[in-house]
Amino acid sequence: MVSLHIATTTGEETVLEEARVTAFKSNLRGELLSADDEGYENARKVYNGMIDRHPCLIARCANVADVINAVNFARENKLLLAVRGGGHNGAGLGTCDDGLVIDLSRMKGIRIDPQARTVRVEGGCTLGDVDHATHAFGLAIPSGINSTTGVAGLTLGGGHGYLTRKYGLTIDNLLEADVVLADGRFVTANANENEDLFWAIRGGGGNFGVVTSFLFQAHPVSTVYAGPTLWHLDRATELMQWYRDFITNAPEDLYGFFAFLKVPPGPPFPEHLHTKTMCGIIWCYTGAEEKVEEAFRPIHNFATPAFEHIGPMPYPELQSMFDPLMPTGMQWYWKGDFVNQLSDEAIALHMKYGSQLPSLLSTMHLYPIDGAVNRVGKNDTAFSFREAKWSMVMAGIDPDPANAQKITTWAKEYWNALHPYTCGGAYVNFMMEEGQERVQATYRDNYERLVAIKNKYDPTNLFRVNQNIKPATA
Repeated sequence: MVSLHIATTTGEETVLEEARVTAFKSNLRGELLSADDEGYENARKVYNGMIDRHPCLIARCANVADVINAVNFARENKLLLAVRGGGHNGAGLGTCDDGLVIDLSRMKGIRIDPQARTVRVEGGCTLGDVDHATHAFGLAIPSGINSTTGVAGLTLGGGHGYLTRKYGLTIDNLLEADVVLADGRFVTANANENEDLFWAIRGGGGNFGVVTSFLFQAHPVSTVYAGPTLWHLDRATELMQWYRDFITNAPEDLYGFFAFLKVPPGPPFPEHLHTKTMCGIIWCYTGAEEKVEEAFRPIHNFATPAFEHIGPMPYPELQSMFDPLMPTGMQWYWKGDFVNQLSDEAIALHMKYGSQLPSLLSTMHLYPIDGAVNRVGKNDTAFSFREAKWSMVMAGIDPDPANAQKITTWAKEYWNALHPYTCGGAYVNFMMEEGQERVQATYRDNYERLVAIKNKYDPTNLFRVNQNIKPATA
């Protein structure tokens, strides 16, 4: 390894001497990769193929000691620093150009306490890793809808998915976290220790340190009654009008997110529907088996669907249902907002843009975030929009880089049209790099408190490759 030209936190370029890099490498139990090392090209890739960044160094940490060493190395050498858990972030905020990436993907330890129904999860785990471990005990934690998503990024942004209406956001089930701070200290944050940090990491993103493990409260979820119901596009306006009233009044055991989509060309979908633009709802029911028919009766009474594939399945099967459609390396551009109401005017705009999906995989989703989520106060965690009913995302997706501009334009135009009908802020995990004003709009009156906590734990803004909360002292 030779001397390296690096990007610093001041935005300047400097040279990192070989001796320093060699000493750092010798103190790691994991790997330290630079551009001339085998494995670097694969290690630098993230989920979104639209992101093409070249870190100077990638520290593939094996344990907490490695993370501490890496944070200290970045701080002492004023390196631009990014932290990667699952690498799923749409904006590519788990990597950077010319700096250091702390890669947690090898830290996949999980420990279940079946009596207390708690789950200790290391920062490199995906939802699939956790589902595999918890399902053996008949348990689950509320999380997302794709098993390849990283637990760390999902949790730090708030975390919503199939179990949200019943059990709340992922952060509402977070009991504590172990964190390596900017000064290299290792601390635990919970309701009794470092309470301000615990408040901030529940929705405040990766602004305050590297979370090396999370302790979650799990819930008895094993088999769910779930799957998609699809209707032809000419029913979309009627469906959205019915859905806006139905889902917000439905029992919290029943969850369903609305989507505009093109039907995937393969089973279980019939051939005559393949690639057809349709609207649909993907359901998940966690209640008693004997009440399934009662729960779904209003859905079946609404209108006969063009396709339905609902039945009992293990919860991990539902979580991984869409994984084959969206492997790592797709081109992604997404924009989101929180939504309180679905007015007829907003539905008309959804129809305009949702019927013009620019590629086979592009989609719009409305995820319910009511129920248990709304019963937590907006200032009780950093996640502010507790009154919202849905988290909306427009996702332009395609395997071909030649289509990147097309899917980006569609997502932006769709979002621009609907933004006036939203709450004004967004789920941070559905944001690209959209600027400081957008970050502040997302945290609202929690932002000033977040700045004060940032000043305390990261006054030089070492952790800045994120939806950044800028310290007043930096």
